[in-house]
Amino acid sequence: MTGRWAQPFKDRKELLGTINSMGLSFHICWFLGAIFAILGIIAGAMNTVVGLGPVYWLLLSIAAFLAGIPMLVTWALAMKLLGVGKGK
Repeated sequence: MTGRWAQPFKDRKELLGTINSMGLSFHICWFLGAIFAILGIIAGAMNTVVGLGPVYWLLLSIAAFLAGIPMLVTWALAMKLLGVGKGK
């Protein structure tokens, strides 16, 4: 299997391109989780069904937040261990 992680990185720009996509994926999951949580709170406060029941919106928000954790950990470890923030 040949992918972005199959070979060592050639330079810092290639590394940053791969790491930035992980950060972007985490932010997408985080924003989806926040939107789902807001919809769940609004549906619960109105005591009505907004597409799904309030509990299901909150479960979707938890799932979205949990889906983003591996991407965040990958991004944070790469930034720390590979010394991206130090610059040269």
